[in-house]
Amino acid sequence: MNGMFYKVGELARATGLTVRTLHHYDHVGLVRPSGRTHSGHRLYDESDVRRLYEVLALRQLGLPLEDIGAALEGTSDLGELLTRHRDHVDRQLVAMRTLRAHLTTMLAAVDGQAGVTGFLALIREVTTVDETVKQYFSETQLAELAERRSRLGEQEDVQRRWQDLIPRVQRAVETGVDPASAEGRALAAEWMGLLEAFHGGDTGLRDSLYRMQADNSERIQREHGGPSPEQLEFIRRASAS
Repeated sequence: MNGMFYKVGELARATGLTVRTLHHYDHVGLVRPSGRTHSGHRLYDESDVRRLYEVLALRQLGLPLEDIGAALEGTSDLGELLTRHRDHVDRQLVAMRTLRAHLTTMLAAVDGQAGVTGFLALIREVTTVDETVKQYFSETQLAELAERRSRLGEQEDVQRRWQDLIPRVQRAVETGVDPASAEGRALAAEWMGLLEAFHGGDTGLRDSLYRMQADNSERIQREHGGPSPEQLEFIRRASAS
């Protein structure tokens, strides 16, 4: 400290920044030193130091340098900048949640020694989201579904249970089982339990799932083996009884 001024090296040590960073802030006009020594070295006064700490505070929030400069100069509304940045962070969090869920699924495959071919096939499966699905689920919901999938992946019998249940419901429809009977109610309870494992009681996820199924029932039945409208009507009546 020389009088009321910091040299660039002294300010770097005091703030934990590098001299290169302070030079860059000067270069882009973010924190410019108020003075120079006779030999041309930068000198920062108290107002420069105060501005530097304002920059660091906003940088800690993750704002880019150009937005920080605009906010400090008053050419941009700070509240609007923070709101926009918060929305950006929210999107990053959603992406990270999805990535973590995918990694969990991949680790389970590695632990199960799926082999390179099976592992690569799994990567394609879990990272590719059908465009139809994107129309019905938000990014946040897709992240929740990925997380739920990674958890359900640990329960190897979930898919088998669906494959077993749908034909049993179809037989009940074909043989004229009364949906209100004990057999019908038991099938409905099993069906709703499996759906609960999928949406976890989240009404938004549940409603998005139902809308997607209603709008794409023929494709879902053709490509994934059901459920058919008749099966869904049977479950609806059985659940209501």
